[in-house]
Amino acid sequence: MLALTNIALRRGRKVLFENATFQIHAGHRMGVIGANGCGKSSLFAMLLGELEPDDGELVLDPKAVIAHVAQESPHGSGSAVDYVMDGDQELRAVQSEIAEGEADADQPDLHLLYERMEAIDGFTAESRASRLLHGLGFSADEYTKPVKEFSGGWRMRLNLARALMCRSDILLLDEPTNHLDLPAILWLERWLKAYEGILLVVSHDRDFLDEVCTRVAHIENEAITLFTGNYSQFEALRAEQLAQQQAMYARQQKEIKHIQSYVDRFRYKASKARQAQSRLKMLERMEKIAPAHVDSPFRFHFFEPEKQPQHLLGLIDAAVGYGDDVILDKIDLNLSAGDRVGLLGVNGAGKSTLVKGLSTGSTLLKGERLLSKDTKIGYFAQHQLELLRPEHSPIDHLRDYAPDDREQDHRNYLGRFGFSGDRIFEPVAPFSGGEKARLVLALMIRQGPNLLLLDEPTNHLDLEMRQALSVALIEYTGALVVISHDRHLLRSVCDELLIVHDGKVDRFNRSLDEYPAWLREQEEETEQATAKWQDSPAKSVNKKQQRQEQAQRRQRLKPLQDKVNDVDKKLAAQRARLADLDTRLADESIYTDPDRKDEVGQLVREQGEARAAIETLEWEWLEASEKLEQAD
Repeated sequence: MLALTNIALRRGRKVLFENATFQIHAGHRMGVIGANGCGKSSLFAMLLGELEPDDGELVLDPKAVIAHVAQESPHGSGSAVDYVMDGDQELRAVQSEIAEGEADADQPDLHLLYERMEAIDGFTAESRASRLLHGLGFSADEYTKPVKEFSGGWRMRLNLARALMCRSDILLLDEPTNHLDLPAILWLERWLKAYEGILLVVSHDRDFLDEVCTRVAHIENEAITLFTGNYSQFEALRAEQLAQQQAMYARQQKEIKHIQSYVDRFRYKASKARQAQSRLKMLERMEKIAPAHVDSPFRFHFFEPEKQPQHLLGLIDAAVGYGDDVILDKIDLNLSAGDRVGLLGVNGAGKSTLVKGLSTGSTLLKGERLLSKDTKIGYFAQHQLELLRPEHSPIDHLRDYAPDDREQDHRNYLGRFGFSGDRIFEPVAPFSGGEKARLVLALMIRQGPNLLLLDEPTNHLDLEMRQALSVALIEYTGALVVISHDRHLLRSVCDELLIVHDGKVDRFNRSLDEYPAWLREQEEETEQATAKWQDSPAKSVNKKQQRQEQAQRRQRLKPLQDKVNDVDKKLAAQRARLADLDTRLADESIYTDPDRKDEVGQLVREQGEARAAIETLEWEWLEASEKLEQAD
C-alpha cells in the first residue's frame, strides 16, 4: 500500500500541491495528469526519496521495490539483453553469490542459492528480458548488440525495458510512450494491464490512459483530486463539475454551440459525405467532452486557404530513400482536396521518408512528383523546430510571416497557443520542447496552407494542447496527411489509413481499432517464415566482409555518436547542478536568516538557469539522437 496524508510539496517558495490525501493498493493503475509544471515529476521524485514532503505523512513499506525509467541515456559495451537484466537487482545479487559459491569447493549452502534462484524465476531471466526487448520493437539479432551502438530513441526503450524487468512493487512511468511507435505502445498496454503492483503513470496519450488506468490523479490549483475510472471517465466527471460552475456556464454553451455547428455542417453537406461518416461520432463525442476543456489556455483554428485546387500533390511510380538506399518503392499516391490520410507502420518503415518526399521531394529517388501551382504546403516535423532562431522571440518569428499585422493582432494570435505577457518577447532558446512545438504549429497555421503534412505533431504537447489541435484539425477544410502514435488524433481527423510496410505503401482496409490484430497476424507470418528458413540449409556468411561493413558503419556514425555523448555529459553536469541547487533551496535556514536573503534570490536565478539549460540540452539530445537513428 502507498498512502499520502495531508502531503504538501513545494519547490522553493512555489506550492505545487498541499493537503494531498489518498491511498493506492496493489493492482491499482493510476494516471497522473495536470498542466506542465504542476508537480507530476516532483511527486515521483518524492516517492523515490529524492524530495522530502514539506508537510504531512508519506506511508511506504521500506521493503517495497520501486522501479522507474532512468532519464539518462545509457552507454557501455555490454549487450542489450544484459543491460535489461541488470534491472532485476536481486537476480544479479543471487547470480553473483552463486558464482562465488561455485568457485568455493567448501560452500555448504549452494543449494539454498539455487532454490532462491528458482523462487525468483532467475533461470528464465534471459528469456524474460528477450521478450521485453521483442515487445518494445527490438529484433532478435539486436539482443546481443552493445548498448553504445543503439541510437538515442532505442536507448530510451532499453531504459524502459530495464524498468519493466525489475520485479517491483511500485512502478513509476513518466511519459513512457514518448519514444515508442504504435505497435510498441499497444504491447506496453497489454503488459501494464497484467502488472500486479502499484502503477503510477504520467502520460499525454489519452488512448493509452484509457486502456491502462483504473484511476486518475488530477493535479490542479495546488491540489490533487482523485477520480475512479480511466481518462475518458475522468473527463466526463470533470465536465459535469465544471458545468455546475455558474461562472463557466456562458463559455461552456458557446463551446458546445461552436462544435455543434461543425456537426451540422458535415452532416448536411453532401460533398462532405465521406468525411461526415468518419468524423460525425467523434464530433458528437466532443460535444459531450467540450465542457471539460472550457478552461483550456489553447484555442485556435486554421486560416481558410486562399485557394483550394482539386488536385494538390501526387507521386507516380516513385521510390523514396537516401542515396543508394531505397526505402519505399512503386509508390502511386494522389492527394486531392478534402483528403484526410493517416499513415501507419512501425518505426523505420519509411513513413517520415515518404512525407519528406511529399513535402519537398528531397527523398525522391525516382518517379514523378506532381505539385499543383496553387498548392500551399504546411509541413510539421520534429526537425522543423531546429529552424527556430534561438535568439528571436515568438513575436519576432510571427512578424516574419505576418509583417502587416498590428502588434495587438500578434499578441492575440500567440495567446491562443499559450504565449502571453512578456513570454512573447523572450528568446526561444530556453523554451521547452512543448513550447517550441506550439510555436512551430502557430507559424505553420498562420501561412494558411491547403495541404498539411504532419509528422508526429503531438510529441511534447500536453493533453489540453492535443485536444485543441484535434478540434482545429476537424474544422480544417484543406487536405492532410498525418503520422502519429496518438490514436485519438488519428481517429478524430483521418478518413483513410495507409500502411507503410515491407517497402510498400498500401491502403489499410481495416479500422484503426483492428490495427493491433493486423500486427499480430504479421508477427505470426514472420515467425512461420523464420521457422521455414531455419529448417532449410544455412547459407554461408562471409564473416570478414561482415566485420568490415560493421567497422565502416561505426566510422560513419562516429561524429553523430560523439555529439550524442557530448550532450549526455553536459546533461549529467546540469542535472547534478540542479540537484545541488534544489537541496540548498530546501534548507529552511536560508529563508529565516535575514543575512541570506540575497543568497535566496541568487540560488533561485541559478535554479532557473539550470532548468533552462537542461530543457535546451534535452532538446539537443533528441535532435542528435534522431539524426543518429536516421543515419543508422
